[in-house]
Amino acid sequence: MPRGIDHIVHAVRDLDAAAALYRGLGFQVGARNKHPRAWGTQNHIIQLPDTFIELLAVADESGIVPHGPHHFSFGAFNRDFLKRGEGLSMLVLKGQGAPDAEEFREKGIGDFELYEFEREGKKPDGTPVKVAFSLAFARDAAAPDVGYFTSQQHYPENFWNPEFQKHANGATSVAGIVAVAEEPERHRGFMQSFAGGEATRADSGFTIASPRGTIEMTTPAAFTARFGVAAPDVSRGARLAAIRFAVADASLLQAAPELAGLAGVYAGNPAIIGADDALGAVIVFEPGA
Repeated sequence: MPRGIDHIVHAVRDLDAAAALYRGLGFQVGARNKHPRAWGTQNHIIQLPDTFIELLAVADESGIVPHGPHHFSFGAFNRDFLKRGEGLSMLVLKGQGAPDAEEFREKGIGDFELYEFEREGKKPDGTPVKVAFSLAFARDAAAPDVGYFTSQQHYPENFWNPEFQKHANGATSVAGIVAVAEEPERHRGFMQSFAGGEATRADSGFTIASPRGTIEMTTPAAFTARFGVAAPDVSRGARLAAIRFAVADASLLQAAPELAGLAGVYAGNPAIIGADDALGAVIVFEPGA
């Protein structure tokens, strides 16, 4: 069954700076949250309908549990990722928990134990609520700098809030994620198994249409030709490169401090923030519903 995008992790060294960046781009950024000590991480959430961006930083390395047999360490992965640089570190799809872990094992893309955790969240009025998740990890050996897992939410009514999904920049959804690799075809089989959908050929790569946003992989040269900015270094393997946001009213982008005066916004062209200006990620705003 095809899996839609649940969220994308943007790993950064300075969480306050990341929150300020996204606020400057016209997003409503949620409160800071603390993960289990075994991860050592903290985050801010940017919600869109049924999808979110997770701004993530390592706050305390002292309790991070290392990778082990059948155990994928979320904290260790992001700690090591950040030692090499900032950017988009993980692609997370909507999941069903234990059945996903079993499927990944059968397909040979992940022999990891299901990871379950919970934390406290807050409603807009400050009332504490419980949120809990079951995570099933997968691994593409040719992409060591990308983390892959599915997430099943156990109290979705405590997590999703339409009031958090209203953004001054007019963003209405995550249109998709774009990854880069020198040889995209090497990753087609893994991505089809992980996403549960068939890939279609595209210029210099492939695309998978998921129930919530597209998953694309292309070459660095094709990425630069399309977006006009540099792709991340793929010398170690495939990387996540860009988040594409759909914007209902492009004129609203002009009110965002980080985008004010950007050429082409009113002409219906994509507004693109390169990795040098967006903490290692490429952020794309495109006209859309």
